This record gives sequence, C-alpha cells and structure tokens, in this order.
Amino acid sequence: MHAATQTKPAVLFVCLGNICRSPMAEGAMRDAAHKAGLDIIVASAGTANYHIGNAPDPRAIATARAHGVDIGDQIGRQLSENDFYTFTHIIALDKANIAGIKARAPRQGKAKVELLLDVLDHRKGVAVPDPYYGDDADFEKCWKTIAEAVDALVVRFSRLQQNAA
Repeated sequence: MHAATQTKPAVLFVCLGNICRSPMAEGAMRDAAHKAGLDIIVASAGTANYHIGNAPDPRAIATARAHGVDIGDQIGRQLSENDFYTFTHIIALDKANIAGIKARAPRQGKAKVELLLDVLDHRKGVAVPDPYYGDDADFEKCWKTIAEAVDALVVRFSRLQQNAA
C-alpha cells in the first residue's frame, strides 16, 4: 500500500537500533491513539542493523510496562526502502537518525520525514536522549519525553482525520 492511497495515518518511529526509543514511541503511540479513538497504523524500526530480530531492551520493556503499555512482543527491524511508500510519516528520534533516514529516502518516496520533538514548540530541533547507556531513571525520562510528543501527535492526527471526514 502506497502512502498516496493511504486513508489513515501510518507512522514509523525510527531510532538507531530499534530496541529503546523507537519501540517505546511505538508503544506510547499505540496506547495514546487507542485511548483517543484514533485509527492509525504504528510501527518502529532502526537505521542500523545491530538488533534485527531482537526484542526491545528489557529496561524499555519494564519502563513501558510501568506505564501500562506492553512492548515485549515487538521485534527489531531495520528501516527499508519500502517504508517510504508504506508509511505516511517516518519520525526520527534524533538528528543523526533523521539525517540517515533522509539519505536513504528514495526520490519517489511519499512519507513525510520529521523529528519527533518538532511536534512540540518548546522542543523543536531537540533529540530524544538515548537511554541505552544509562540507568532506569534515563529510561523513565525518555518515556516521559516521548509520551509528551506522542500526545501532541495524537492531537495533530485526530484533527487531520476530523478535517478529512
């Protein structure tokens, strides 16, 4: 399915390895969209191939679970060319990954590529800090940052769906 024919938003969250930030963003977005009654497709991927086939980091799983969200069944995968046609939005968690995404984007790709925190006026251009080398507190801070942005995305996509109806 190409984005041009897509009737609902399809969002792909992307970080480096697809085991910390992007799986948490996928889980947070699924949860927030469900609670808002938003019809949306959500997935995540990594720009690197380090963790293909792996579950999210156990600390990411625990952090999401503490917020009532189960991400334990997600499987790490790498960003593919097809993603630029399948998804309406590819949302990077930091500047290095948005650069990598844009470098891979096919000229005919339809997905809008953006930085997650750009949805928040007071956080434009800011990266979601990678908690991988940190502790549980870093994962919690990461979750809260992602959740704030995801809530703003849900509002944005809900308005777009209402305007299209």
